[in-house]
Amino acid sequence: MQKLSSRLRHSFVHRTVLDNGITLITVENNVADIIAARLFFKAGSCREPRSKAGLAHLLASTMTKGIPGLSATEIAEKIESIGASVGTDAAADYFVTSIKTVSADFSAILALVAAIVRSPTLPEREVELEQKLTLQSIRSQQEQPFNIAYHQLREAMYAEHPYGISSLGTEATVAQIARDDLAEYHQTYFRPDNLIISLSGRIAPEEAVELIDRVFGDWKAPETALPPLKLPSLTPNPSRHLKPQATQQAIVVLGYLTAAIASDDYIPLKLLSTYLGNGLSSRLFVELREKRGLAYDVSAFYPTRLDASQFVAYIGTAPNNSAIALQGLHAEIERLCHAPLSLEELQASKNKLLGQYALGKQTNAEIAQSYGWYETLGVGIEFDETFQEGVREVTPEIAQEVACRYFSPAPYISLVGPEEAIAQATL
Repeated sequence: MQKLSSRLRHSFVHRTVLDNGITLITVENNVADIIAARLFFKAGSCREPRSKAGLAHLLASTMTKGIPGLSATEIAEKIESIGASVGTDAAADYFVTSIKTVSADFSAILALVAAIVRSPTLPEREVELEQKLTLQSIRSQQEQPFNIAYHQLREAMYAEHPYGISSLGTEATVAQIARDDLAEYHQTYFRPDNLIISLSGRIAPEEAVELIDRVFGDWKAPETALPPLKLPSLTPNPSRHLKPQATQQAIVVLGYLTAAIASDDYIPLKLLSTYLGNGLSSRLFVELREKRGLAYDVSAFYPTRLDASQFVAYIGTAPNNSAIALQGLHAEIERLCHAPLSLEELQASKNKLLGQYALGKQTNAEIAQSYGWYETLGVGIEFDETFQEGVREVTPEIAQEVACRYFSPAPYISLVGPEEAIAQATL
């Protein structure tokens, strides 16, 4: 067994760094005879050339389609024969491979996944097939009014930043990705010193270290350094964008550039998002749908991001209500700057946010995902406790101050719907 280069225990979570640079996080949970794992690489669409956007997604789609000695069908048969599940996915800030199986079969499946992440053959035929399927998905999104409105908003807000493009890429960029591009991306970012393995289930920390060392210990980090993550700086430039379409409803979307997960403003913004647009009791739902009847659908969201995120509020409404819906949506967001939340409103939002946070970590798969994600985003496993403590410490004054910081400037606006209706929608 390799010597441990570092190790720390945080509550019931164990974190170990192996000599080859792999970070291992283990949560021993003996409730069920299941082990779930997440293998996170600091990759994703943020680290692909803009001219080849969708590269990480296409790699995720083809990773399991072949390894030396096994075809895509044979890999699938090995996984399905024991009832396990294996999947791959690429997001903006990470690339992840997922495993779930009974404890007795975990070692065998882990060895198979190790071969998948280390030595995918990326058969040309499979790459071409997944390329066609990705292009179909992109075209399908272009037919959905909300996706059109959100894409329009995202492009305006992020300009040349990778967050401005869907992780699927565009038709133009995906069409020119070749197998060699996938192989080069894989060779660059799939290395042990760029890997976080997060385990949860019926496995002791010492056993997990021994197993990961046995399966991955011979994988050596290259002498070349990882390419540094270089993201363009963002300068807010609020603008209004229209996409005329003969739709049955108009889509109105407002966006504000906001903070990354490492910011002190992250937690207050999560609370504001919960208060404003999370669920049937949220401010937007009650005011714009229940009281005023303006919305088919209304909500707000604030994604967790490594770099600058966005606070987005949207409403689907009858086309002839586009103007008043836009004004109502903006007024509810502005209200957060002008009037502090009451103690009762803030506490209700805290309860909802913390409750949903707890419910999101019930299964081994959810636990493995959470801790691996924290580590990948650079906030560490301690974030599990600091987040909950931080939520409890937010006051109405803090929430209002953060709201004023981000929502006082004019928003980005995106509208999709009948031309005459959306043309009249202004602030």
